[in-house]
Amino acid sequence: MFGDNKLCKMLNIKYPIIQAGMVWVSGGKLAGAASKAGILGVIGAGSMKLDVLEEQIKKAQKIDSTALAVNIPLLYKLSKEQIDLAYELGIRIFITSAGSPKLYTKYLKDKNCIVIHVTSSAKLAKKCEDAGVDAVIVEGFEAGGHNGRDELTSLVLVPQCVDTVSIPVICAGGFYDARTFLAGLALGASAVQMGTRFLLSQESRAHEKYKSLLLNEPETSTELVMKSTVPVRLFKNKFYQEIKELENTCAPTEKLIEHLGKGRAKEGMHLGDLDNGELEIGQVYSSISDIPSVEAIVQNIVNQALSLYQDLNPTPNESHT
Repeated sequence: MFGDNKLCKMLNIKYPIIQAGMVWVSGGKLAGAASKAGILGVIGAGSMKLDVLEEQIKKAQKIDSTALAVNIPLLYKLSKEQIDLAYELGIRIFITSAGSPKLYTKYLKDKNCIVIHVTSSAKLAKKCEDAGVDAVIVEGFEAGGHNGRDELTSLVLVPQCVDTVSIPVICAGGFYDARTFLAGLALGASAVQMGTRFLLSQESRAHEKYKSLLLNEPETSTELVMKSTVPVRLFKNKFYQEIKELENTCAPTEKLIEHLGKGRAKEGMHLGDLDNGELEIGQVYSSISDIPSVEAIVQNIVNQALSLYQDLNPTPNESHT
């Protein structure tokens, strides 16, 4: 089923699944386990100082180095140093986000690296292609973390991007199981990126209290906020309520950014402060009811996808009433 997938060949992966590079969640243990399971393992470098990034890359490589990437948000001051360090440590697949794809694409391509950029519209996907990236990750409104302002859902966004660019499109936002995996491929994507599904895995760096919380909350417990500054989908905790109050009272941008502060995501997702921390998560969290290993997640998705695919594409000698 996946033997002719050009992106799988490019990334040296068995299955067209990308484990998202989530801040304070996607460390070396998760990325290494993902690579070992036959998908692209991604280290989320956004929160990492250089010594931590080095530690996490080496940790992943000790588990499995078949298919590893680093996600580097370009808005951080250390992004260039992170790129250079990751390259020195043997990383050859880079996922850039939160910035212009023109910034480091040529620099990385000149080093024979694969460059993938994250975007949220067909127009921006075309700009990524023009900048020379090898593929784009297009994130629908359903996704967790920092998101596009236009509220384009994956069902609308993915076909638009596939029809606009000639490079591979990787879909993200709302994908977590065999059904949604096949749906993403049916929309024309070459691969599917999953974040929330892998946050709720044994190997993720998310705090166990946060994981447990997500298994017991209704589907209406997130909202995209701070659209005028840095759009982000948040779980509705005390910190979220404070942000909403500031927005409802038309607080200036500076006040919003000040309240967001530094380290909020670490406090919430990594250290487990479920009241005062920033809790980023995708809408699909409420459809997930377990916290298995990465290997179990991947095999379950692939096996069920193959079964569903065969049901939809029966052999000629099969008859159906």
